[in-house]
Amino acid sequence: MRKYSVFAIAREAMRAHKGWEAQWTSPEPRGAYDVIIVGAGGHGLGAAYYLAKEHGITNIAVIEKGWLGGGNTGRNTTIIRSNYLYEESMDIYEHSLKLWEGLSQDLNYNVMYSPRGVMMLSHNIHDQQVFKRHINANRLYGIDNEWMTPEQAKAFVPVLDISKTARYPINGAALQRRGGTARHDAVAWGFARAAADRGVHIIQNCEVTGIRRGPGGEVQGVETSKGFIGAKKVGVSAAGHSSVVMEMAGVRVPLHSNPLQALVSEPLKPIFPCVVMSNTVHAYISQSDKGELVIGAGTDQYNSYSQTGGLQIITHTLDAICELFPIFRRVKMMRQWGGITDNTPDRSPIQGITPVPGLFLNCGWGTGGFKATPGSANLFAHLIAKGEPHKLASGLTLDRFRTGRLIDEAAAAAVAH
Repeated sequence: MRKYSVFAIAREAMRAHKGWEAQWTSPEPRGAYDVIIVGAGGHGLGAAYYLAKEHGITNIAVIEKGWLGGGNTGRNTTIIRSNYLYEESMDIYEHSLKLWEGLSQDLNYNVMYSPRGVMMLSHNIHDQQVFKRHINANRLYGIDNEWMTPEQAKAFVPVLDISKTARYPINGAALQRRGGTARHDAVAWGFARAAADRGVHIIQNCEVTGIRRGPGGEVQGVETSKGFIGAKKVGVSAAGHSSVVMEMAGVRVPLHSNPLQALVSEPLKPIFPCVVMSNTVHAYISQSDKGELVIGAGTDQYNSYSQTGGLQIITHTLDAICELFPIFRRVKMMRQWGGITDNTPDRSPIQGITPVPGLFLNCGWGTGGFKATPGSANLFAHLIAKGEPHKLASGLTLDRFRTGRLIDEAAAAAVAH
């Protein structure tokens, strides 16, 4: 695969840009592979890339029932941070954040990572105590996080309303300066291009309809809309549909799926310098490189596989945004969408082996899936290659729901739950 560079751009400009190659191919599936990964989002494509790059396994198929990146990877608000509370969470999210910092260079693809900072607003004494606990835990663990007074928060985000008469008064904020955003589509495309360059097959519009098991219960492959495809190892990374896929193998997982909505405004000139989140009033906002205000809401209360969501959720969110940032009250909203989050009882992900030999699971990321993309993919590749969890993911196994060693990240997981 030809590398992208300023020289390549100049060369192709002289050729009317007719020499660019396809970023990845769409081959017909083989009869069998060493590894099959179900789900061509960032986690699945990334796992295939790291399997090829770090473990030398290239006979891989990534199977997607729709189009590449058409699930949660392309339906999120692109926030990146690692300011979680418990060690198991800090391990994986900080590992991911460090990978984000060099991901464009690693993939030779601009994922538009922007460490603009993530600010979490405090509105009451409870918020203040919780955030300061998080800050202290993070800093003891070597992760940046700091407390800001209302005046300092206002200086960092000038459009923020910190007046005493505000509907949602602000008594401080937590700021992780290394947090920020990236371009979700570019992440999927970059991983797809880099994986395909190493021989990985990306098979789109190919729905998995069953998981075939042998006489001993082990995985033999997957039934698909394009026929049976054999493999001794199958990794499931299907986000909100992970429980559906796992049930095909006779495995029940502790997940429930909920719609999560977001929306964007008309483009504005640069006015918003970072990501601002308010857990208490369930709203978060940033500004894209195109100038749109990207606004996220909380999850709908009901279980569903719908990608629409209830109107009352986004109207509540917009009410909160207008109270926190009165300057935006006349801004027009342009479009809305939803994704399907896969949520566990303790609001922490699952990554580990399953009772079925050869079947591996990566799910339960809830609203944290995008920020975890490179870290989760990297550790999922290790799990599939070695047959055991990486030490950074050793606490995220299914077994914790049997032993009761849960990782309750409901507060740090923020607005959606």
